[in-house]
Amino acid sequence: MLRSDPSDLPWALRPAAVHLLGLLLLLLLPQAAQGADLPAQSALPVREVSVFKDGHAFVVHRGTVAVDAAGDAVLRHLPAPVMGTFWVGAIDGGTEQRGIGVASVTASQSRVRVERTALSLKELVDANPGAEVLVTEVPPANRDPAPYEATILPAPVQSSEEIESLAPPGDGPKLPVASDLVFLRTDAGTRVLPLSRIQDLTFRAGPAAKLGREELRSALTLRVIRRGAGDSAEPLAGGAADVGLMYVQRGLRWIPSYRVELDGKGQARVWLQATLVNDLVDLDDVTCNLVVGVPTFALQDSADPIGLEQAAAKLAQAVTLDNGNRFGNFYANSMMSQVAGGAGGAVAPAPEPQAGEANGEKSEDLYVFRLEHVSLKKGERMVVPVSVGSLPYRDFFKLEIPVTPPVEFIQHVDARQGAEFARLMAAPKAVHTIRLSNTGKAPLTTAPALVMRDGRVLAQGMLGYTSPGAEVDLAVTTAVDIRVTKEEREARRVANAQNWNGEQLARLELTGELTLKNLRGQPVDIEVVRHVFGAVESADHDGVIERVNVLEDLSLLWPSAGPTGPPRGGPGGFGWYNPPPWWRQFNGAARIRWQVRLDPGAETTLEYAWSYFGR
Repeated sequence: MLRSDPSDLPWALRPAAVHLLGLLLLLLLPQAAQGADLPAQSALPVREVSVFKDGHAFVVHRGTVAVDAAGDAVLRHLPAPVMGTFWVGAIDGGTEQRGIGVASVTASQSRVRVERTALSLKELVDANPGAEVLVTEVPPANRDPAPYEATILPAPVQSSEEIESLAPPGDGPKLPVASDLVFLRTDAGTRVLPLSRIQDLTFRAGPAAKLGREELRSALTLRVIRRGAGDSAEPLAGGAADVGLMYVQRGLRWIPSYRVELDGKGQARVWLQATLVNDLVDLDDVTCNLVVGVPTFALQDSADPIGLEQAAAKLAQAVTLDNGNRFGNFYANSMMSQVAGGAGGAVAPAPEPQAGEANGEKSEDLYVFRLEHVSLKKGERMVVPVSVGSLPYRDFFKLEIPVTPPVEFIQHVDARQGAEFARLMAAPKAVHTIRLSNTGKAPLTTAPALVMRDGRVLAQGMLGYTSPGAEVDLAVTTAVDIRVTKEEREARRVANAQNWNGEQLARLELTGELTLKNLRGQPVDIEVVRHVFGAVESADHDGVIERVNVLEDLSLLWPSAGPTGPPRGGPGGFGWYNPPPWWRQFNGAARIRWQVRLDPGAETTLEYAWSYFGR
């Protein structure tokens, strides 16, 4: 049975019910802005992430931060959460921390002076006021350049205060703006020229390589307080405090995949691995919870103001996904490694399970696989083994025949589409299928599955979500040694059987035969399904007749589509059909199911009859 190590959750996720409540209520969509390594700011490390397949992640930061004399702790990490999903607080870690809380959290931008290496000529000029230089200007036409000595003067700068005084009220902090001209002191006076006029610049001494410039940096400021008797509280003046920050944010997801190894005796070894795609934040030795299930994030398209408008606008572009592609989350990312701990990360391998156990825990409608000691930098990808176990299976062959669309349905079908229908109807094929029984405690999640036997690849299919105790079919390959022939004919036509708004409809009575022959060297079990429009009158060989909701169940139009419809553009899509208004008034739909066992070389014929109203 599939499993993953269970263990206690951290402060923000304990107990399991609180864990899932947080997962369902918290949502952070855009990416957090990362500031420079500034002395006044503290880094709050990530301790735990719970990752969903749709690209959201529940992130928990926890650590100790320095508190200044005013009671403020400044964090570099500035998230941009969805409305109402940002939570922060102090952790009661012991006697010295009791009574400590967070009174408020402020997101802001402030000017910070940062030194950077001067890379351009203008930056070198600005970094070296007072330096003595030999200047060569671009000469006029037909004249040789004439170098001259000069001293670099500081360029005029419009201060932040000046710019802010001229800006509209509430326009936010501004950066100073320096002149793009070069100012030089010469014997003749102060020379001002554009940078493009300078052909060559020689420093008498080695120039300074660093340039100090002001930049705007975003930060979170936590006002930390100490509560006294009653309702009194005062800022925690200096020292340190243990704080935690949690949110849900898009940018970290996991893509599951299975490897199913068949032993030919009814047991399948099933491996689950996860491809982690990290475009969110650096992970260093964190606990990673891989969540199976579909959470509800009601406000995922609404950004919380705490994230600041600039960060939200930038990150909305960075994490845009193609929501129109149902399978985009499976195939839109490349795997950077095929081994656990690849791409620079490290992870503890999933332990070998014991029979009847599962490595994970269920809470509400979600199931969590827990991985310890995961390290993965932002921008990296990692393939991680998650669980391994044994599930029973049985081999059988599935023959599923869709409806033959009546004339009323295909008035606008072109020649190519008509040829495709004719091919499908004329040559039905049985498919070798395995039916896995999920006897474990963990569900099987929707994911691609590689089917193997004796070390050889048989096929790749798609596993659907399967709860514990349920079964799922996985197609292996087309069975060319199960011969199938189909014959159907009109047995009787009753004219003017129904009248609809003056239009006379005939009742068509039809019969059909499906002949199956086993050319394999061993007995086979075949599950046969025939879809028809109309009402089924009879089916031999204990065929089970089921009425179908023709308004909703599109599988009768295209069996591989499932209940939600066919692949876009494929046969059976709504665009292929144009039934008249009267059609559903008189016609329903049905399917017939047979279970057939054939010995080697044996042949059987399944007979059925149905009726249908048409013109």
